[in-house]
Amino acid sequence: MTVSVGVALLAGEPYPALALLLAAGVTAGTGYLARRALADAPAPQMKHGMVIAAGGWFAVAVFGTLPFLLTAHITPVAVMAGYVPAGAAYDPVTAWGPATRSSLGYFRSPLHALFESMSGWTGSGLTMAVHEPSLPRAIQWWRSVIQWVGGIGVVVLTVSILARPGSGSYALYRSETREERIHPSVVSTVRTIWKIFVGYTGVAIVVFFLALRTSDYGATLTLGEQAWQSLNHAMTGLSTGGFSVTDDSIATYNAPIVEGVLLPLMTIGAIAFPVHYLVLHDGDYGQFREDLQTRWLLVLLVVGSVLLAAQNTLTLGLSDYGASVAAPLVDRTTADGVRDAVFQFVSALTCTGFQSSPIGSWSDGGKLLLSVAMTTGGTAGSTVGGIKIIRAYTVARGIRWQFGRVFLPASAVVSVEMDGRRLGREEMEREFSEAAIISLLWVLLLIVSSIVLVNVAPAFGYADALFEVASAQGNVGLSTGIVGPSMSPLGEAMFVLNMWIGRLEIIPVLVFGRALVRGLGP
Repeated sequence: MTVSVGVALLAGEPYPALALLLAAGVTAGTGYLARRALADAPAPQMKHGMVIAAGGWFAVAVFGTLPFLLTAHITPVAVMAGYVPAGAAYDPVTAWGPATRSSLGYFRSPLHALFESMSGWTGSGLTMAVHEPSLPRAIQWWRSVIQWVGGIGVVVLTVSILARPGSGSYALYRSETREERIHPSVVSTVRTIWKIFVGYTGVAIVVFFLALRTSDYGATLTLGEQAWQSLNHAMTGLSTGGFSVTDDSIATYNAPIVEGVLLPLMTIGAIAFPVHYLVLHDGDYGQFREDLQTRWLLVLLVVGSVLLAAQNTLTLGLSDYGASVAAPLVDRTTADGVRDAVFQFVSALTCTGFQSSPIGSWSDGGKLLLSVAMTTGGTAGSTVGGIKIIRAYTVARGIRWQFGRVFLPASAVVSVEMDGRRLGREEMEREFSEAAIISLLWVLLLIVSSIVLVNVAPAFGYADALFEVASAQGNVGLSTGIVGPSMSPLGEAMFVLNMWIGRLEIIPVLVFGRALVRGLGP
């Protein structure tokens, strides 16, 4: 928050600067008092680590609400109007107040501000800002930076800065669902992860900037605006967050070269960091083929893109593709349909949430394919949400293993080779049951939330509701149009919980809930 004050001052935005400074003071003061009060707390065990991770994530989202809320209340309405881009005439039905006012006004609602913060920190990308360009630069930056930090994990960041090597660090690290370590020390591991992440971000900014400059839309922008959009989209793309600073996400550009640059960027964010380490440190490019999760990620990206392209081409037809905000009343060609399918499936499976097409006009079959991709997610140990490929693979192998045992004698010794490890009966049962329980809880929550949403948003069908919940719970950010400032407060509050639970993969949140009710005893 304090660093972001500098961004506000450089942009000539005194009111956001004051709001960020106040938010930083409140947050730092609360943290200082809590740290002093609990300085003698023992190192956490695994159950404590889960409570800290779940409670910590929610607390970070609550304090992250302050910059949105304070900026909206401190900034005079006349100043807000100055944030609206020249020549923009936003629809007064979908924008806060008269058409000349900024979407910053939405964040006067504490629920809207909390939703935006939770969406940012969890890397979800769903937004209450109808028109992102009408936000002050400092708030655009705040949205991007919380996704960038949240992609790696707030608790992991805390471990890298504050924690000492030991059981406490390991408990927190595992609570972030990153089981694999690069170095023997967890602290060394997370610091290496941050070095890789920062390095990739620098490269991504440069590559996106060069691509943007060659696009027709980019040619209309000033050099400073090109750099600003490149910085923000590189941060939210690599972190698979999906927040944008343009009015229609990536559809604004309508440029194959920009989408082509983002495809590998989103894929990189969905690959586990230990794989990146082996490739960068040892030059072992074979890891992309040998690592089970990465191999299946690439297979699913190709197969899913082909299926979705066929679905859209056969079902929608040319005229049903509609128009984007950036190019009104322009029909999409067959090539555009294939391009949209590839980009949107990669965006969904990597849980990024960049949008290049009006998905709300797609058929239910296309929405269902994307919902499956968002539910599955990318690899464990990366920045993505969802169930994760390794769990889906473990459940599939476990079902096959259980079925195969039926035809073997009771005395048979059965083992399974999975991801380079040979698992005995007890190990396989443990891994299968863990993956199956988390997957079952994830899907059960998805179904229940979809039923709730379709009842509070009756203008939309169940396919849209399922899609929207999968996007929120999978921390993706794609939308068919349900999410927005006009949605039901019940649905909005439910989505805040969906995003929080999805980021922590359910179990830490259940442990946190049990601790609130019964304490952390046996």
